[in-house]
Amino acid sequence: MGLGWKIFARPIISRLDSERSHDLALSTLSKFDRSQYGKSLLSGMYQSPELPVHVLGRLFHHPLGLAAGMDKGAKALSAWPALGFSWIEYGGVTRFPQDGNPKPRMFRANSERALVNSMGFNNPGASSVRDSLVSRYASGNWPNVPVAANIGRSKKVNNEQAPSDYASTLDTLWNHADIFVLNVSSPNTPGLRDLQHEDLLTEVLSQCTGIRNRYESVKPILLKLSPDCSDDQILQISDIASSNGLDGIVATNTTITRPEPSNTQSRIAFSQNGGVSGRPLQKRSLEVISNLYEYTDGDMTLVGVGGIDSPDSAWKAITSGASLIQLYSGLVFNGPGVTSSIVRGLKRKVSENGFSGISEAIGYAHR
Repeated sequence: MGLGWKIFARPIISRLDSERSHDLALSTLSKFDRSQYGKSLLSGMYQSPELPVHVLGRLFHHPLGLAAGMDKGAKALSAWPALGFSWIEYGGVTRFPQDGNPKPRMFRANSERALVNSMGFNNPGASSVRDSLVSRYASGNWPNVPVAANIGRSKKVNNEQAPSDYASTLDTLWNHADIFVLNVSSPNTPGLRDLQHEDLLTEVLSQCTGIRNRYESVKPILLKLSPDCSDDQILQISDIASSNGLDGIVATNTTITRPEPSNTQSRIAFSQNGGVSGRPLQKRSLEVISNLYEYTDGDMTLVGVGGIDSPDSAWKAITSGASLIQLYSGLVFNGPGVTSSIVRGLKRKVSENGFSGISEAIGYAHR
């Protein structure tokens, strides 16, 4: 099927506009999601091996999950584990429904293995997502892996109102995810990244942990960081996160910096507004993971995301200090076989290094 993807599906999808091909892939997957036979079929082709890791109070079959942005409205939640993912992050979800930015707003730079998107948190809104998750649960179609919800700020809300906006979405989705990720770092909502400044960030985090306290729950809340912050800012943000009771950092979101384009297609893609994801993000994402791991003495849980598309890039993220990793662009460019191929590669590296499990590799580059 990996070969089938290369010969048939990828050439068709690559001729379509990026967002249309994304929507087509998601609607196909949501059909598999609703069929037990369909999920078994996918699982037979793409199941990843076990490489267990215990993080955030939960056991993951292996470290690799699906990053936010791929399944914004949680439409195909149960199909992703059949593609080999050990956890799923849906969203970004905002309190109010929103259409996002004008189209076209997603572009590919194939030779750089990069995507540029200025989607702008297009999603059906927290109440609608919650309702569909309630009916999914009632129908017995809930995934058997940890589920994270990515929460963003509604566009029509200003930063002074942001703390209650995040808290409201968190409250709405509280019973419908195992882990929450607060996204204050997307470049595609005006002013959003200003929430990374100390006073605003402290207020957002304290209102969100207030919701958790009200539920008397221990569900983890993580913060997703921008790679465009300076190293000092990143360490300061991790201090704020830690002192406000957050459980970890997702490193990193997309970047507004641009690599040198190698051809016309890339030049057009990189001239668009929005954030770059994929391979050009790999180096900076690793630096951020490394810096945070050293700074916190490995005491803060780090999720590595940005340019993970092979066993090597996944291994580098883990040995730099990430306990969990995620991909998005790697799936777009390499197809659904990428998940199991990365996990198999990680398993091989664990054994080559004489480790008893993947947990021993976390932060190994610092020892």
